[in-house]
Amino acid sequence: MTACIVGWAHTPFGKLTNETVESLIVRVAVDALADAGIGPKDVDEIVLGHFNAGFSAQDFTAALVLQASPELRFKRATRVENACATGSAAVHQGLKAIAAKAARIVLVVGAEQMTTTPTAEIGRNLLKASYVREEADIDGGFAGIFGQIAARYFQRWGDQSDALARIAAKNHKNGVGNPYAQMRKDLGYDFCRTESEKNPFVAGPLKRTDCSLVSDGAAAVVLADVETALGLKKAVAFRAAEHVQDFLPMSKRDILKFDGCAQAWNKALAKSGLALGDLSFVETHDCFTIAELIEYEAMGLTAEGQGAKAALEGWTQKDGKLPVNPSGGLKAKGHPIGATGVSMHALGAMQLTGNAGDLQVKNARLGGIFNMGGTSVANYVSILERIK
Repeated sequence: MTACIVGWAHTPFGKLTNETVESLIVRVAVDALADAGIGPKDVDEIVLGHFNAGFSAQDFTAALVLQASPELRFKRATRVENACATGSAAVHQGLKAIAAKAARIVLVVGAEQMTTTPTAEIGRNLLKASYVREEADIDGGFAGIFGQIAARYFQRWGDQSDALARIAAKNHKNGVGNPYAQMRKDLGYDFCRTESEKNPFVAGPLKRTDCSLVSDGAAAVVLADVETALGLKKAVAFRAAEHVQDFLPMSKRDILKFDGCAQAWNKALAKSGLALGDLSFVETHDCFTIAELIEYEAMGLTAEGQGAKAALEGWTQKDGKLPVNPSGGLKAKGHPIGATGVSMHALGAMQLTGNAGDLQVKNARLGGIFNMGGTSVANYVSILERIK
């Protein structure tokens, strides 16, 4: 335990036409420092998570955080990127700076603006997070890739359309209470399960309700070493923070197992001295409902091929044995790539400090976060516990 989250900020996610990448970054940087009760002059290092890949004409963005205050001028600032896990990559980079005693306080920001990009270009940009040599021609972009994964999963383990609809319905129901969520509407199981004009098939067996949203948004957290954190208003400590990188080509892996996710979870739980059942909730990377289903198996909630059981029997509901995505997940909250992992950590800290409002999981004491880039290529797990 070397660092804690001591403050956070979060914009709404959605189509934010009056914002820019710069305004989003500045907004959460200012608000997170204020929430932590820390002045800009006390920040030792800045880490920005920003995927971009063509979403913004401004592609050198780390220094934009300095726009939040003249007192941030000349601070170390670095942009990091690891596909859809970019936000968690930024958080973990901040943790490393503190662990190395190179920093006492680190400001971590994640941001993305996607909706100003034409739809076809969005698909091409996201495909840059695949193994382009083999996977760039798959119809439907990343939805097409996960559509293929879903189809293969169905071939191996049977049609899981009921379970996917349960996951989608759960996350949309949870998202109603999230003031930052892009879609705050309880769609219901029947709507998610049924093909319709408003819910057509997108790729393979995946319907629109199985796919996360294209979003703009930003989130920030302030990290501090434990000694500093204990002198501040609140402190949510990292019991563990693990990163596992797997092969990029799907052809080199059994893509239905998410081995990198499993490895990251195993390492984090071992490091923390906890079992999965000790956690009060998990925020996991539901870029597509099939991803959440496979992640149940990879994290050890169910045996291989049995992920549907967790969804169909209500284990992952907000009042279930292990609430998963009480925030509504990427499915309801939205998925601005660079902001997603930072958002997960901010919302996890809100849960553990009892500040999650309508999202609050009762008696939340320990939280797990899983954020992935690509098809379980970049895998980050954090385990959080409030210590003040």
